[in-house]
Amino acid sequence: MDFDFTDDQQSLRDAVARWVDKAHPFERRHALAKAGGFSRAVYAELAELGLAGLAVPEAHGGLGFGAIEAMVVGEELGRGLVSAPWAAGALVAPGLLAAAPAGLQAQWLPRMADASALVVLAHQERGARWRLDKVEATATESAGAWTVSGAKSVVPAGDEADAFVVPARTPQGLGLFLVERGAAGVGVRGYPTQDGARAAELQFASAPAALITPDGTAALEQAVDTGIAAACAEAVGAMDRLVALTVDYLNTRKQFGVTLASFQALRHRMADVKMQLELARSMSYFASLKLGEPPAARRRALSQAKVQLGQSMRFVGQQCIQLHGGIGVTDECSASHYFKRLTVLELSYGDTLHHLGEVSAGMQDTAGVFA
Repeated sequence: MDFDFTDDQQSLRDAVARWVDKAHPFERRHALAKAGGFSRAVYAELAELGLAGLAVPEAHGGLGFGAIEAMVVGEELGRGLVSAPWAAGALVAPGLLAAAPAGLQAQWLPRMADASALVVLAHQERGARWRLDKVEATATESAGAWTVSGAKSVVPAGDEADAFVVPARTPQGLGLFLVERGAAGVGVRGYPTQDGARAAELQFASAPAALITPDGTAALEQAVDTGIAAACAEAVGAMDRLVALTVDYLNTRKQFGVTLASFQALRHRMADVKMQLELARSMSYFASLKLGEPPAARRRALSQAKVQLGQSMRFVGQQCIQLHGGIGVTDECSASHYFKRLTVLELSYGDTLHHLGEVSAGMQDTAGVFA
């Protein structure tokens, strides 16, 4: 199979990498994290590159690019630890709005493409353990108007977003609704997360909502799988940079008059780290390539990728921090920030154990078909 990128994809990667190097060095990222993790300004700069509209159709002012272009961008943003909810606002939300009526798309997608509006998915609930079918929020229709009641947790950039896509139960099943943050009955409690970003807890008390689709299960699953692929790509970029930082440290730091890189035991550990990085890279490619597959095959593939990425993130993060020694856990060391981001990514859209269970369940279902 040919894994070479096209000239356009390579040009996109180079453009994002140049922006990261010039506009988002570690010092800026560190300052943003210390200030609470607010990131709309960075997101607006990404929009100037066209990245906020990467997955938005051209008819609505976007670029209309696909999964491979998204993976390329995600890797570079991960390598630079870019402080912005790019995947949530530019990949996941546009995919959900694709199921909306034409009028709702025309109202929101152009604004999402130029970053004048940030829309994020708010689907997690306490006690659901990443199960998409465990939804307690409810939606009620009266005189043709919908309202949503319930609570959502750990919503990325929830206190900075302009609107949310909210899964809620209706008499017909699981619907998707768009709720504006400033609407009556919407309560938002924002907080910084471990990795220097922001999230929020949301409360909806008969909040007015616009119906995206009354049958939202398939669209929600596709959007979450898109988010998983984006998390995998970002993690590969972050691990790539963390490994490079560690190699540089081992080649510079001296002990007993020689560099740490001269010790064979440490070289063997770095060989194991690089092997895990390449396994993760391969499964990230696999995840992005499988986004267009039928639902059952796609969901299993994305869970398989998330399992490998989870194992790699943990191993690479822990080994690189240990090889840095005490300095590796200080706030001034960039390696510690990469480790924190990898920890959060491992928990995003389901942790490793959750997806290991999903893979096992998929194998049992397949065995039943051929029994």
